[in-house]
Amino acid sequence: MRLRHAGNGCRNARYNQSVKPSRTVPETQIDQNLKAIDALFDEAGLVRRRRGKPAGITRQLRMERAMPEELSVPAPEPRRAANGVPLIGVPAWDKLPWLWHGFSTRKGGGSRAYCPEDAEGELNLGFTPQDARETVVRNRRLLAEAVTGDAETPIVTLRQIHSNLVVPIRAEDALREPPRKGDGLLTAEPGILLAIQTADCIPVLVADRKRRAVGAFHAGWRGTVKRIVEMGVGRMRLEFGSRPEDLVAAIGPGVGACCYAVGDEVLSAFESQFSYARELFHEVYDSDPVRTKYPMLFLTQRAPGHSPIGPSLHLDLVEANRRQLLDAGLKPRAIQVLGGCTSCNPELYFSHRASRGYAGRMFSVIGIRPS
Repeated sequence: MRLRHAGNGCRNARYNQSVKPSRTVPETQIDQNLKAIDALFDEAGLVRRRRGKPAGITRQLRMERAMPEELSVPAPEPRRAANGVPLIGVPAWDKLPWLWHGFSTRKGGGSRAYCPEDAEGELNLGFTPQDARETVVRNRRLLAEAVTGDAETPIVTLRQIHSNLVVPIRAEDALREPPRKGDGLLTAEPGILLAIQTADCIPVLVADRKRRAVGAFHAGWRGTVKRIVEMGVGRMRLEFGSRPEDLVAAIGPGVGACCYAVGDEVLSAFESQFSYARELFHEVYDSDPVRTKYPMLFLTQRAPGHSPIGPSLHLDLVEANRRQLLDAGLKPRAIQVLGGCTSCNPELYFSHRASRGYAGRMFSVIGIRPS
């Protein structure tokens, strides 16, 4: 046994002598490399595995915390058209005499499907199951007259599908039935109105001041993730040769960050598409005074994230679409945000969320006045 061990020791000694020492990396270089790796991991919210410290997610997404009233934006005051229909307009666009535009409210029509019996009729513009088709047709004629002065002005709509599909419209498309599928409309044809239907989603209108072309876009959260507004501006550049510096845009009434609570799947969808996604979300706390004064009465044994108590995740769809307009090349001063949360102001707007799905539809319209 002793001889065998001695032989092994000799062989090991000869092996060790034959191996050349490897070139060592300076510790300062290793530290610099590790710091660079840690910086990348930290940006992603991760940490590499270290002795005594678990790997994985180390911090939650940091978002602005707010109360609902801090995020609420006042609704604009509608102005009445000659036929008495209230409309929300963009004051800066009054300097463009060739341009028709307007955002409707729920007021001023003949529908009674969504209002109390003793209330005035409402301007439901969508062919919803609860309203009579002939009443909606009359309401649409009222809107056309309010915007253009002529009730016979054709209004072109889409079968909206929460996509990024943009449809160019020619004069012969004005009477097309059934309407095409999509969430964006473009035209350079005078004499027709492009219309987007909403009851919480964000309507965006765009006009080319030089080439007299217009677009209308329907931006719910799914369409926003699919970049419907950016796609629309890009399509205007292809179809009409529009330049971003010549474009003006208006973001109409829709559900605000004060009321638009969403799930983690919406956050994940936005994070997959936008580097600034976290800036679009807020942690919103309940402003119930009883809960604020007596928080112990509302404690539960549910796991974190599974209780209605605590902050909810809210999305700012208006800001998301404003950022897309900026990314498409529009100047900040060319973008008008009209304000007004549809869920906060159910007496002025139809809101799918505030009425739990029992709501009419509003129109956001834009068109080119015939010369």
